Amino acid sequence: MKVGIVGVGAVGSTAAYAMVLNGVGNELVLVDYNPKLAIAQAEDIWHATPFSHAVKVRSGDYTELAGAKVVIIAAGVGQKPGESRIELLARNAEVFGSIIPNVLRYAPDAILVIAANPVDVMTNVAKEISGLPAQRVIGSGTILDTARFRTLLGQHLGISPISVHAEVMGEHGDSEVLIWSGAKAGNTNAHKFAEQIGRPLDDEIKATIDTKVRRAAYSIIEGKGSTNFGIGAGLSRIVKAILNNEHAVISLSMVNPEIVGVKNIALSVPRVVGAKGIEATLFPSITKDEESLLKESAESLKAAADAVLSASNL
Repeated sequence: MKVGIVGVGAVGSTAAYAMVLNGVGNELVLVDYNPKLAIAQAEDIWHATPFSHAVKVRSGDYTELAGAKVVIIAAGVGQKPGESRIELLARNAEVFGSIIPNVLRYAPDAILVIAANPVDVMTNVAKEISGLPAQRVIGSGTILDTARFRTLLGQHLGISPISVHAEVMGEHGDSEVLIWSGAKAGNTNAHKFAEQIGRPLDDEIKATIDTKVRRAAYSIIEGKGSTNFGIGAGLSRIVKAILNNEHAVISLSMVNPEIVGVKNIALSVPRVVGAKGIEATLFPSITKDEESLLKESAESLKAAADAVLSASNL
């Protein structure tokens, strides 16, 4: 199946590379505002196929997206000196206003996967511009935050992160909520498992993990300028679940009619992902404190989304 990627800088190109390594799809089309960049990225990634999977990788314009099952949108603009967050969001909304109609003109049946930050607000913007059903406009959301949580919790417990089941819900950002109450090691409550092995999850340990998850992007950006490997692998995972109709449960962002009392806002909770996009939402049992934090996250996102939609006249 064909997959398109619009915006092939650090995130978009790494997603393409991850899909080639994992054999996701059989054709990738890379589109960028800078055609020379798209050509170079496609050629470089294509040269990896003899060592991985026989995925056809090429650059193209929007017309080449015809027939694409999934299109990842990883394009956006950077913040100017003195520019407010809302002004930046409004400019990125303008970018989406140019990209999304062109994508849907040639790939009207595509599922859109949004990977531009702040991803929850941009998922709201993409839903408004596209007019598509909410389940076909998927934000990468907290897939990466969840991976960070599982990695750090697995490290503390001395087990593979693959065997850790724990979610981050809400915003992909500062107000995200780590759901400690549902965290498991295998099928065992993570707190009980930690006690059994003599590595209790006390408040100090949990606070350290929480901070490392919440601040991971900042520390990585300070060291190398951007994050790309984790989110690239996460985007590959989302596309794989769609193309293979897996009905996999992944924490992703989607515009919800209502969640924790806040209406029409995109944020992450566990979703069932298959060929139609997001096919169901699984809202887990959480504590009152976690629900309160999730509501704060939703309200913060709602304020930002309403402001940018108003500023962009969407």
